[in-house]
Amino acid sequence: MPTTQTPREEITQEVTSWPGVEAGPGRRGEFAFKVGKREIGHLHGDHAAHFAFPKDVWQELRDDGRIAEHPVFPGRIGPASRRIETEDDVRDVIAMMRLNYDRAVERG
Repeated sequence: MPTTQTPREEITQEVTSWPGVEAGPGRRGEFAFKVGKREIGHLHGDHAAHFAFPKDVWQELRDDGRIAEHPVFPGRIGPASRRIETEDDVRDVIAMMRLNYDRAVERG
């Protein structure tokens, strides 16, 4: 019988397979993914992902309906939130983590 992974387990398995990514509990109860000292995103259980993006990337993702404002920073461009409800959401959270991962690796 196949084992079903939770969204957090699926995201963690993929994101931590990328070179240099470390994952673990953050300071505020979140589960954070980092490359060196740069956080590429974090999860709140199996239901929400939070990120920070450059303003132009944030606006494009928002215009495409892929992110919402971060609940702690309403009205601020950069911090972002994504609900996780479906397998498509899991895949998109992974894709957005990859956007930040690629930027972090490029910057060194």
